Amino acid sequence: MSHTFHIPVLGLGYTIDTPLKVARYGISSVISIVDDQVIDRAHQLHAKDTDTAYLPIPKNEVDSRAKRITAYLNMVDEMVDQQFEALKTQAFDPDTDLSRYFDLLPEDAPLKQEYQQMLAVADAAEKLRLQTTLKAKMTKGAIDVNIMAKVDKTNYAPDGVALAEEFNDAMAALRGFAQSNLNASLILSAGMNPRLYSYLEVFKEFLPDAEQQFKKRVILKVSDFRSAFIQAKFLAKKGIWVSEFRVESGLNCGGHAFATEGFLLGPILEEFKAKRQEMILELFALYQNALIMKGFNIAVAPDLKISVQGGVGTAEEHDFLLNHYQLDAVGWGSPFLLVPEATNVDPETLADLAVADEKDFYISGASPLGIPFNNFSKSSAEQQRLQRIAKGRPGSPCVKKFLVSNTEFTDQPICVASREYQNLKIKALQSSNLPAEIYQQEFDRVTEKLCLCEGLVNSFFIKNKALNPRENHAVAICPGPNTAFFKRIFTLKEMVKHIYGELNLLEGISRPHLFIKELQLYVEYLNKDMSNQVSEINKKKQQSLLKFKQELLNGISYYRNLYPNIATLKSNFKAQMLEQLNELELRIQGLQLATT
Repeated sequence: MSHTFHIPVLGLGYTIDTPLKVARYGISSVISIVDDQVIDRAHQLHAKDTDTAYLPIPKNEVDSRAKRITAYLNMVDEMVDQQFEALKTQAFDPDTDLSRYFDLLPEDAPLKQEYQQMLAVADAAEKLRLQTTLKAKMTKGAIDVNIMAKVDKTNYAPDGVALAEEFNDAMAALRGFAQSNLNASLILSAGMNPRLYSYLEVFKEFLPDAEQQFKKRVILKVSDFRSAFIQAKFLAKKGIWVSEFRVESGLNCGGHAFATEGFLLGPILEEFKAKRQEMILELFALYQNALIMKGFNIAVAPDLKISVQGGVGTAEEHDFLLNHYQLDAVGWGSPFLLVPEATNVDPETLADLAVADEKDFYISGASPLGIPFNNFSKSSAEQQRLQRIAKGRPGSPCVKKFLVSNTEFTDQPICVASREYQNLKIKALQSSNLPAEIYQQEFDRVTEKLCLCEGLVNSFFIKNKALNPRENHAVAICPGPNTAFFKRIFTLKEMVKHIYGELNLLEGISRPHLFIKELQLYVEYLNKDMSNQVSEINKKKQQSLLKFKQELLNGISYYRNLYPNIATLKSNFKAQMLEQLNELELRIQGLQLATT
């Protein structure tokens, strides 16, 4: 790929058709395949817009979830192919998509340099020859997909009998991708699911072909080296190669926030850099043996890329991450929520995002999964949640049931964001005779949960005028804190030029370096965790918090040595960062466990 960035998955609906918007320009992006219902409706919507065939797949049809996902991915793949081929038939005139393809490339990309050389050629025959060569070298952006590995609920037949586990949500989604025509990657996130990982073996598409190429690849989204290596070894022993580790900042990202045990992004990337070759050798030995058992003979380790995402906001940070840590790409997520050409944000939410301050973005307990969740206080879903509490009707109707997991009051799992669960839980709290303060804390914890199944797709339907009148119109959105520094709505060209340093969209805006911002978030996270503890804290938890604290201090020592050696940083910015490190170090050293 000529581009050095990708657009990660941004919730259920925000990037569901992003490849149709950017892939023809060589830009890679990721579709969530958690929600087959929104996928089916998106399929119908785009089929109608392009006057192509759409065959409904009823929910009660056998394996409907996998079939819907396959059908949609095939449609996206075919449409992107058509767009790309049409683009290549255009002339190299200033306003064509063909010229836009090359204009968006970074200046140091070989293809961009060849393009500029072609423009300077006067001889018509030579210019035509160069244009033909350029078109032959063009590549589409990847159409990758994401599955949250542990969002894998059991599904039931109409008579209430549990279906076989291959019809579980994550496994059916995997099957839907595997059976599609896409030559692309499956990104597995949210932790390891051994049952799902083992299911990869079933599909030959994840095995190498005669040329040792993959039709389908596996990418692991990870937050530290140790867990990445464990997961990759598990897969290698089954003959599945991890083609990329996508390292994500634990807290300085959008969506669910998977905090590490105090490990910071810089030291994590340093460990990947230092141990990359050693890791590849060990993984390949396991992988090679597993393939022999399957009748394959492979002599050379396939490529293993490493990329990073979460909180990146400037071209200087982008280039530094690529060069210093020898990375293959950088993910730019939340800033693209402010790019209507690339993502699906409804007009009202988009307007609110464009003028939001840092205080409007916060890590919450809103997710029914029980994982910290990056929330936006101005979202209409958050406002609706508060209104429902005020009316004495907390919780949401549970329609889609993708996140059902709780059996505290029921035989079959229900969602903790549902009205059913919250009513039952609040009644239980009321009968517990808790002190008023403790009751309120527990009440707030219960009612903080949001319906993400609808909230994270409504923006797509509102923007495309496809939301039914009787459907809930509230929008949930999960931008990372980095969004606060981007103060307006941008074009795709502006954002890409900003990434590559040809334009500065943050001119005059004071913003901490991405490593400093992540450290600030971790200090706040640790402070909150410590303040919530009491004197009865068990020894294991106490040791965990102290280890967390020490890892943050270790990270500060790493950054203190790193920053003076970053040649691209201005001296006054280096001095500011070192001062910020000193301040944060003092805060960390002063953090103590709360006592009663």
